[in-house]
Amino acid sequence: MSAVGEGEVMALSKRLAAAAGGGALAMSLVIVPYFEGTELSSYRDAVGVWTVCDGHTATAGPGQTKTPDECRALLRTDLGVALDAVDRRVTVPIAETTRAALVSFVFNVGAGAFGRSTLLRKLNAGDVVGACNELPRWVYAGGKRLRGLVRRRAAERELCLEGVNDAPRNIARSSAR
Repeated sequence: MSAVGEGEVMALSKRLAAAAGGGALAMSLVIVPYFEGTELSSYRDAVGVWTVCDGHTATAGPGQTKTPDECRALLRTDLGVALDAVDRRVTVPIAETTRAALVSFVFNVGAGAFGRSTLLRKLNAGDVVGACNELPRWVYAGGKRLRGLVRRRAAERELCLEGVNDAPRNIARSSAR
């Protein structure tokens, strides 16, 4: 079994299956909070960045408190930005599950890092499996290997590869869209 425990995979898989009909954004709305957790009060993350809600950093600062509704709105906005970054940079057709894995990844590492990554170069060269297999390399924050990132990347990799297996019947988009 991968770094994600079998029970964890099954629980996450059930939630993702329920969201799959809604596409990449709906799946991302499951996976991101699962790994980020929801904190209504702002805090500093593992590398000292102010964070609130489900990993929101753009407007987070000390002493903030948000409602669950405000957190859901921030998450939808942040995931929309990540989805847009994926759609702008990926030039090959990909399955919705692969797209959802990438949205979760971009939400976490940022569009700039994604744009400069070997993962994106492999993906746009048509090596989707190679791109998915790059995800486990992204487990460091502040120079430290974080167990939470190891778990998250393992789950994103599995979701990404699921898209490869489903690709003939589940192509999400192409650069022509």
